[in-house]
Amino acid sequence: EAGASILFLRSCLVLLAFPVYVLSFLGLWEPFCRKVFFPYIVDKLGVVHDKKSKKHKLELFRNLSEFRSPSGELRLLEIGTGGGSNFQFYPPGCKVTCTDINPNFQESLSKNMKKNQHLQYERFLVAAGEDLHQVPSGSVDVVVCTLVLCSVQSVSSTLREVLRVLRP
Repeated sequence: EAGASILFLRSCLVLLAFPVYVLSFLGLWEPFCRKVFFPYIVDKLGVVHDKKSKKHKLELFRNLSEFRSPSGELRLLEIGTGGGSNFQFYPPGCKVTCTDINPNFQESLSKNMKKNQHLQYERFLVAAGEDLHQVPSGSVDVVVCTLVLCSVQSVSSTLREVLRVLRP
């Protein structure tokens, strides 16, 4: 009976995994994950995470206004923006540049931009933290790294880029 149970469980596992095998064989699994599955999961988990971390994020981002440039402007670069779950915590009038290696977050990012009209969105860059050449040196006041572990291969290279783009 134990052998029959194992055979039954293995058969169930094969049936569950079969669509993945077929999509992978056809070369469709990775694009599906990157464009549909991963952004959807991050979006849904983000809602739960935001509720649990709201108090901590309020404390973490409460002093962002202190980093305003002498002109009073606050330019913020967010690396690994994902769906933009931090937008609600940024101060009014903040100019935000968003980066992520996955361009498929655009839908949830646009939704969060509409909900957070207190910010000025400058642009969205498809870029890794290690290569922010599209951001001029000394052009931002604050850098926030959100989904950094999902969008960065080298922490030291990313830190060099962060130091380069930060206002002296």
